[in-house]
Amino acid sequence: TGGEICLRIMWTAVLLLTMAIVDLSVSQHYSQWLSQLRGRRQPLGWGAEDADCPLECDCPPSYPTAMYCNGRNLQHVPNVPSHIEYVYLQHNQIAGIRDGVFDDAPNLVWLMLFNNRLDSDKIGKSVFGKLKHLDRLFLDHNELTRVPPNLPKSITELRLGHNKISKVVSSSFEGMTNLTALRLQANVLEDVGGALEGLKSLTMLDVRQNKLRKVPDKLPEALQQLYLEFNDIESVPTGFLTLNPNLQFVRLAHNKITDKGLPSNVFNVSTLVELDLSFNKLEKIPVVSRNLENLYLHANKIKGRVRLGHFCKPIPLSPPLNNDSYSFIPTLRMLRLESNEISAKDIPAEAAYCLRRVAFIDV
Repeated sequence: TGGEICLRIMWTAVLLLTMAIVDLSVSQHYSQWLSQLRGRRQPLGWGAEDADCPLECDCPPSYPTAMYCNGRNLQHVPNVPSHIEYVYLQHNQIAGIRDGVFDDAPNLVWLMLFNNRLDSDKIGKSVFGKLKHLDRLFLDHNELTRVPPNLPKSITELRLGHNKISKVVSSSFEGMTNLTALRLQANVLEDVGGALEGLKSLTMLDVRQNKLRKVPDKLPEALQQLYLEFNDIESVPTGFLTLNPNLQFVRLAHNKITDKGLPSNVFNVSTLVELDLSFNKLEKIPVVSRNLENLYLHANKIKGRVRLGHFCKPIPLSPPLNNDSYSFIPTLRMLRLESNEISAKDIPAEAAYCLRRVAFIDV
């Protein structure tokens, strides 16, 4: 009948209207979800380069060459658009990196991958091969057991600390003549062999908290800072500073060094500015350069009267007041001798002249 037809038409219209409303709601919800996944809402004027940004990441227009994917519980490295130069992927759950993932972004300068779960067996052999402009690569706090192969020769700062690296082969850093800072602390290294010899620009080496039994051989000539704390080193090689004439800061605290393990005058080199031998097994104060500014000898087994000639350059007075009349040229600014077997009475009165530039002294 005519009434039934009208009723059916009305119900059909209502149904279509309801479906349209639901579809619009779902569409809006899906759009919001995508925006949240990307960590942003697309503003007006969103460009083509921004649209290339992976959904898992954020590529803010205010930093058009940066891609932020950090702290998003990612398990893989997303493809990187060609215009990106700075990639932040730290604090995720990434265990592997497949070959080719960075091939579309050959102009990468910074790549931050620290605090992930990177496994050496899950990193492609050519992952970094096309990154000819990479300057900084941070791979610290992962599960690496070896140095990744084929690292770009352009890198100036490489961080591999807090991994499980047990060996560094001779080819690990081959051709990396631009590298200035290398951090390998908190691994399980027993030796680094001659892997560092070709790093002619290296000025800072950090190999703290490993299992080294000796000071690394064939260190780069340009090296200025050497951090060797918390190892199992018992001695320092003869001519150590002569072979490394640019070293200014040497830290050997928390090792097993004895007097027998220190060749005569091994630290008496004028370029040395800071020397840390604290928490070892020394019984005597070693002879050091009189240009030294900071000397840390606390927590050893040092005993007996302190000889000022260890720290200051004596200059005979003219005319002399007695046979032992000297003035001193002071250079030390910091001297720590606490937690040894000496006391204030073991320090001569002339120390007031010798150590007058010292800002802090503790016995």
